[in-house]
Amino acid sequence: MATVKLRDVRKSYGDVEVIKGVDIDIEDGEFVVFVGPSGCGKSTLLRMIAGLEDITGGTLEIDGQRMNDLEPSKRGIAMVFQSYAIFPHMTVRENVAFGLTINRVGKTEKAEKVAEAARILQMEHLLDRRPSELSGGQRQRVAIGRAIVRDPKVFLFDEPLSNLDAALRMDMRMEIGKLHQDLDASMIYVTHDQVEAMTLADKIVVLKDGQVMQTGAPMELYHEPANLFVAGFLGAPSMNFLKVTVDDIGDDWVQVSSPILSSVKVPRKGRIFTTGQIATLGIRPQYLTTSAEGEGMMKGKVVLTERLGSETVVNLAVADGSTLIAAIAEDAVLVPGNEMSWTFDPALVHAFPESV
Repeated sequence: MATVKLRDVRKSYGDVEVIKGVDIDIEDGEFVVFVGPSGCGKSTLLRMIAGLEDITGGTLEIDGQRMNDLEPSKRGIAMVFQSYAIFPHMTVRENVAFGLTINRVGKTEKAEKVAEAARILQMEHLLDRRPSELSGGQRQRVAIGRAIVRDPKVFLFDEPLSNLDAALRMDMRMEIGKLHQDLDASMIYVTHDQVEAMTLADKIVVLKDGQVMQTGAPMELYHEPANLFVAGFLGAPSMNFLKVTVDDIGDDWVQVSSPILSSVKVPRKGRIFTTGQIATLGIRPQYLTTSAEGEGMMKGKVVLTERLGSETVVNLAVADGSTLIAAIAEDAVLVPGNEMSWTFDPALVHAFPESV
């Protein structure tokens, strides 16, 4: 296990800065997920920690030791790639032991480490097979096993489940979560999949354009997003955003309305508003309910319903031409074309000034 600290870390390619002063603290044994859209810099940041990319500015420390100029092999890390990177001509046993073999580890110790990794990953029966005889999930286990035998201070995962189908991704997600519990190791995991981030992480780092938008526990970010980007990125279906006018302001509330929304007081959450300004109201689809009365009343015409088993997702057309999404009980039956009244609990929504 190890702590990892990044202080004002930057990366430039010529005149183009892609990582723009990142500060992150990762504690001993913590599972941290870097998440964000394609091009946000999450994989570049991971490769900088691994030593596969130079650090243009700032400081990287692992267990208090500055790592900026240290070779990857001396950083005490092991990396699992998206593409598995296992050798097709070797058996599973030989692939898992590869790093130990090139480091001339003794046969007995090597055999013990491979056996232990195989036990942890429940792949003892696969050790004498070749990669061509394995499924995608089994190949990814081999790549993880090769990392385990190195007994690293920090595990790095670069979108390891992207090449798997939905069912396998769920299985491997559970295995990686269990692996973290079993090893109690420090892990840094990169993904663009918010479900992986929410289910695996002790701490999520949300990135956009090479900058940290917010850091915190999964449900903290879900319930208390710092800005519009985090609010819209985490959660499925995505949060609804309505343009509203600020009518009044209190110590801990702000009153807003719009042509499609009756006046409603919502939590201010310490944000700065001015009367008359245009703001954005964020409402999660799960918080919209059908009702003929209540605060924050809206009219919405049912356009499309998607029955997903656990819930029904409803696309709604509102009077200003925009679309809202509601996620309601699985047994609800709504008829396309019907106009209905919708409302929400004001305590559960978020108001953002335009600048946030």
